Amino acid sequence: MSAAETTTATVPPTRPSPPPGTGAATPAKPGRKRTRGGGGVPWLLLAPCLLILLLVLGYPLVRLVTLSFQKFGQPQLWGFKDPESVGFGNFSKILGDGEFWTVVVRTAVFAFSAVVLTMVIGMLVALLLQRVSGWVKTLVNIALVASWGMPIIVATAIFKWLFDADYGVLNWLLSRLPGVDMIGHNWFASGPQGLAVIILLVVWGAVPFVVITLSAGLTQVPKELEEAARLDGAGAWGVFRFVTLPILKPIIVMLTTLSVIWDMGVFPQVFVMRNGHPEAEFQLLTTYSYDKAFVVNDYGTGSAIALVTVILLLGVVAVYMRQMLKIGEVE
Repeated sequence: MSAAETTTATVPPTRPSPPPGTGAATPAKPGRKRTRGGGGVPWLLLAPCLLILLLVLGYPLVRLVTLSFQKFGQPQLWGFKDPESVGFGNFSKILGDGEFWTVVVRTAVFAFSAVVLTMVIGMLVALLLQRVSGWVKTLVNIALVASWGMPIIVATAIFKWLFDADYGVLNWLLSRLPGVDMIGHNWFASGPQGLAVIILLVVWGAVPFVVITLSAGLTQVPKELEEAARLDGAGAWGVFRFVTLPILKPIIVMLTTLSVIWDMGVFPQVFVMRNGHPEAEFQLLTTYSYDKAFVVNDYGTGSAIALVTVILLLGVVAVYMRQMLKIGEVE
């Protein structure tokens, strides 16, 4: 075969250009097809959900803000007197009250302890589930879902029985240890011990959600990255720190933020555990606001405390959004 024939055989044929005047156009590059009026479709689909949120949350929030700037007690509730505007008087009263700041610090310590325990235990259980057989993982997941789906009132009643001073199983088990006598021990005689029990109750109810979510995230960790880290000499902690943890960071940030919001809003666990009358050393922001509003009948002060709690939670949400935006910029 000659060189000319070889060149002719290897050069692909070109499409002939259309003759001038025939009106043939060059085919356009494939691209995303634009649709008119498509920007309003997502809002139309979200409209029912937004309407429900506006009805369920909008009016109570507006009413909460209104009451926090008023003097509103029993006479105003029954219509004997008109609500009296006090401006920022309710906020000045609570912000100048030492008891309020004690409750704020107690709530922060309570939420921090519960969140740390929840995340640590949840991460450990999720990592262990990756190393067990399929049937063991199935049984553990069934137990987690069952405990997660248990009503809070039922779980609280179980914990009350476990830590009961006279008939509690935990006191009986601890008393079986050599040199330990816990028969008749009252776990709620002091605030720190009682709050520790309530923290365990909160963690017990929150761990299943964290474990299930982290287990789903661990399935997205590339195995080849873990193998490469091991070949480079990294141990189990090194693989977790430099491979697993960075990939799970968005999920961890989300779970931590949700846990902070939930744990700062704990109410039924404390209320039921203390038989509807939490003592001063058991008061959190939620129960403190409830007592001011419905026990003392000072609805204005109770609303002001609740509004401060909402503002604190909005601060947590703002931190969460900032972290998520940073993660998105890095990716």
